[in-house]
Amino acid sequence: MSSLLTFGEAMGIFVADGIGTLDHARGFTLGVAGAESNVAMGVARLGGDATWLGRLGKDATGSLIATRLRSSGVRVIALEDDAFTGLMIRYRRSGQFIHADYHRAGSAGSRLNRSDVPEAEIAAASILHVTGITPALSDSCRSAVFAAVETARSAGVTVSVDVNYRSKLWSTYDAAPVLRDLVSRADVVFAGPDEAAIFLGSADPVEGLAGLGPSEVIVKDGARGCVALIDGSRFSLPAMSVSSIDPVGAGDAFVAGYLADRLAGLPAANRLRTAIEAGAFAVTVPGDCEGLPTRADLQSLSGTDINR
Repeated sequence: MSSLLTFGEAMGIFVADGIGTLDHARGFTLGVAGAESNVAMGVARLGGDATWLGRLGKDATGSLIATRLRSSGVRVIALEDDAFTGLMIRYRRSGQFIHADYHRAGSAGSRLNRSDVPEAEIAAASILHVTGITPALSDSCRSAVFAAVETARSAGVTVSVDVNYRSKLWSTYDAAPVLRDLVSRADVVFAGPDEAAIFLGSADPVEGLAGLGPSEVIVKDGARGCVALIDGSRFSLPAMSVSSIDPVGAGDAFVAGYLADRLAGLPAANRLRTAIEAGAFAVTVPGDCEGLPTRADLQSLSGTDINR
């Protein structure tokens, strides 16, 4: 069976109600956040087989994360840790700008290490998906990511990398060589133009990323859609016109849409169209993972009568 395996830090997230500074927030919504867990949930909701692995604290937040993932159809390998489960606080400073504070230094997720890497699980998967977030969390996390990637490559398993640069976790100076090295080991890579520029400079992001070795390069560019070079063929797709409520999580939904269709054996054009639709649907719903769509959601978004 075609399946996806991913790992990284999942966190609890408190999202302030309304718009304004944090001291004016009247209430908060508790949810789950994490790029890798979002992708796992997104693939599962689209009918794919997805497994997420990570370290969780022995606390209510860790239990919430595991429960939320399982309820979305994700197989969860939760490694209990004595440290706390990481948290994020997010608020809208204005209608345009979203601000996030991390509380994750020393968290359970940051203590992931190469001994946690499940070699047999990786070898049995069709796709190993990792992001540029996990190597930024700690030296042990970075070691775990590269060990997992090398295990996948040795086993002939497709390696998918989402660059996903986070400036609050590390500088561009520290990130550039690590991200470049990680992308050079990937078969499939996702990046925004600004993320690619961190280690490519002014080079064309599609050609530059492809030059590092991946056979499938997808440059996701928000409201401008995406450009891709897949097995030598170039694609350019516009974004869908939707009413955006919350842009957070759209990139993860995009990646999940592409990988779900890849697991299903669909051609590149289908994968990219599903990615665009999944990202578009995600921005119409508030929250990190709440907007991850099902196939029925995508049919509804595209105007197809799902009851026919």
